Amino acid sequence: MDDLYRENILEHYKHPQNFGELPAATIVHEEHNPLCGDQITLYLLIEDEIIKDVRFRGKGCAISQAAASMLSEELVGRSVEDARTLDKQAVLDLLGIPIGPVRIKCALLVLKALKAGLYGLTDWEDDAW
Repeated sequence: MDDLYRENILEHYKHPQNFGELPAATIVHEEHNPLCGDQITLYLLIEDEIIKDVRFRGKGCAISQAAASMLSEELVGRSVEDARTLDKQAVLDLLGIPIGPVRIKCALLVLKALKAGLYGLTDWEDDAW
């Protein structure tokens, strides 16, 4: 089963969904992981408290980029309030494989960008999510 999830991660890494910029974005938030160099910029278009469109740009390892691709698919159509309730387990469930302590920040970088962007924060503490 892990092989299936690994293939899915590689597929999202090689062919990410919703990759690119969103010129009409309501929220744009960038996060980076200084330990490994991963970077994610998340673009959200919000209308009437609903996420209408999502894009991301970034660079980094397969885990960080696949997590951004997978989460971007999950966000379209969600309410802002619902998106705010997403937690690290939701992202880890999307990835579907065990993520060790060395890679956890890679996997959760997109969640950090989402939470900080939705709450309008500029310095989001890792332990807060």
